[in-house]
Amino acid sequence: MTSNQKYREFCNKEESMPIFVKDWWLDAVCGEKNWDVILIEKDGEIIASMPYFKKRMIIFDIITMPKLTQTMGIYIKYPKNQSYVKKLSYEKEVVTEIISKLPRFHIFFQKFNYSLTNWLPFYWAGFKQTTNYTYVIENLSNLDTVFFNFKKNTKGNIKRAQKTLTVISNDDFRKFYEINKYTFKKKGVEVPYSLKYADLIDKACSKRNCRKIFFAVDKNKEYQAAIYVIWDKNSMYYLMGGTNPNNENQGANSLLVWEAIKFASTVTNKFDFEGSMIESVEKYFRTFGSIQKPYFKITKINIKIFYSFKKIIKKIFRKKII
Repeated sequence: MTSNQKYREFCNKEESMPIFVKDWWLDAVCGEKNWDVILIEKDGEIIASMPYFKKRMIIFDIITMPKLTQTMGIYIKYPKNQSYVKKLSYEKEVVTEIISKLPRFHIFFQKFNYSLTNWLPFYWAGFKQTTNYTYVIENLSNLDTVFFNFKKNTKGNIKRAQKTLTVISNDDFRKFYEINKYTFKKKGVEVPYSLKYADLIDKACSKRNCRKIFFAVDKNKEYQAAIYVIWDKNSMYYLMGGTNPNNENQGANSLLVWEAIKFASTVTNKFDFEGSMIESVEKYFRTFGSIQKPYFKITKINIKIFYSFKKIIKKIFRKKII
């Protein structure tokens, strides 16, 4: 049995695995043949895994992140009732072995789930780390408390939006994508993923009943905003969103987020805004009383390979001049 086959069975058994490292998610965002996985086994049981997305660019082998995938990284099955000291030792052993099994690469780039807080083995192996942030509402058991923790302006925007907008949910993904594009058009950039690519994700999530699309509609039946959320056993994730450029109701998106949070409380435990390093977006996510969660972006570049490549280019360039 191949590592991928073992991993597919492992994913079916491990309900607590984040959605972004599930085999079916990787099939959708990477393509079935474009991802692989490192497995650590003990006594015939998988105790840790790290899937990775591999690309070939010119002559370079690259391990990177697929689009619309917040994090990947390492998933570890910890022994029960493990002390903190033993947990750190266990992590060091597991992560060090995973690093030793990494395939040959020129560039490595992965974002790790915030549950992994110990990246020291990567540091010792010459990798670099940048801290990113997401925002999470950690407890959805009491929605009154959740709403109470919203910033005053956010509460007001939601209440005003409720008077003029209706929230609906349906499976019209093409309509969602149309609204989603406005987010990028407003910034003057192209949508970084095609309808075909995003539709593959939608079909995969729809098949497993772990996605929902919310729309804000006005009295004229015009769509004013939309958000797309997915979830696993642990959390719901704000994957995509968009607002109609003609929308004058500033609370439309906040209303949709609130409806998504209420729905999240019926299917999972947390709500993850998926964060942003953009100041204005970060400020908006904070208004929902969410908790800041740091997570790691781990990178490594094989410098020697790049120096060699530069020398080759220079030689070719000189020959052309001569």
